[in-house]
Amino acid sequence: MTDPALADVVRFLEARYPPSTAESWDAVGLVTGDPVQPVRRVLFAVDPVVAVVDEAEAWGADLVVTHHPLLLRPVHSIAATTSKGALLHRLVRSGTALFTAHTNADAATGGVNDALAEALGLVDTAPLDPAPAEALDKHAVFVPVADAERLVDALSAAGAGEIGHYTRCAWTSTGEGTFTPSADASPAIGSAGHTSRVVEARVEMVAPRRLRAAVVAAMRAAHPYEEPAFDVLELASWPGTTGAGRVGRLPEATTLRAFAASVAAALPPTSQGVRFAGDPGGRVEHVAVVGGSGDSFFDAVRASGVDAYLTADLRHHPASELRERAEHDGSARPYLVDVAHFASEWPWLAHAARALAQDAAATGTTVETRVSTVSTDPWTGRVASPEPPQALEPTAPPEGHP
Repeated sequence: MTDPALADVVRFLEARYPPSTAESWDAVGLVTGDPVQPVRRVLFAVDPVVAVVDEAEAWGADLVVTHHPLLLRPVHSIAATTSKGALLHRLVRSGTALFTAHTNADAATGGVNDALAEALGLVDTAPLDPAPAEALDKHAVFVPVADAERLVDALSAAGAGEIGHYTRCAWTSTGEGTFTPSADASPAIGSAGHTSRVVEARVEMVAPRRLRAAVVAAMRAAHPYEEPAFDVLELASWPGTTGAGRVGRLPEATTLRAFAASVAAALPPTSQGVRFAGDPGGRVEHVAVVGGSGDSFFDAVRASGVDAYLTADLRHHPASELRERAEHDGSARPYLVDVAHFASEWPWLAHAARALAQDAAATGTTVETRVSTVSTDPWTGRVASPEPPQALEPTAPPEGHP
């Protein structure tokens, strides 16, 4: 077993968390590092902060993979006079590469939201807000029967015919084609001015729309006719298997309070702890989760019909409005469960570390992985109210006021 190059590790990571699935505003991928440098040790962490770099240097990590970007917004300088610039200088000097998988890791199968759902024990999960599946074309080509297999091979080599875990998928039927070449034609079959009838195969294969030009070019190159007859049909779109958040169910229904307690036990401890909004004894079975800040998904959560929604960074007004709407509708749901941002994304680290080790081993290389032991939650303490929350008595207006 040998050490993979950084370029190989990046390829493994991007296969799991494709950069094309990141949000348009995001900044993902390799931040620092020489693609040819060997990678022996990889540290996974939520945030690219000083404490994580300290840990990486102490352990001798060659690569740090973080969920949150170090350089989310454009910069014109990485001078060490700024905190981020100083961090980059440290990474470069120590030969430690930095890679970010952010919203692309949120959406991916086996990514942040799948890991969060698994940590909470959810089953039968599906995306809360599915991303559309890749746009597909169907190529239908009419070709002499004797040339059909060669045409299928050519289209397959250009990227057509891939369905799930299968390649070179094609469907053929036969019929009679007829044509009359003009005097300017150079027909492969027949002669100018005479009608020809040929037993032809209709070959159908699907292909990503982004490969349309390449597939058509491959078809023309492999086809024996001067002017092939073919159709390119744009297929309807449908929801894909990836996307934002996850919806699932608990193996057994529980109460809101008990569910919140199980969340607190499943996620790393934070100063914030776990907050919930709703009837503590309310029944919870179907749950939606979004790792990180998730109050922008309230419409999808309501449409999903879940009993509870777990996410992080819930703001006062959106949370209040959602609860008011739920009470007004008479359902009282969804209940809300709010956790620390760091805690909601932390379960992914172990998943990503295992996946990278497996992908490296599958290619005959090996990497040692570790999940950071540093809590990068920025909050360091909390003072609880001296008494349980209760209704506040109205304050009497100053004397002389109505």
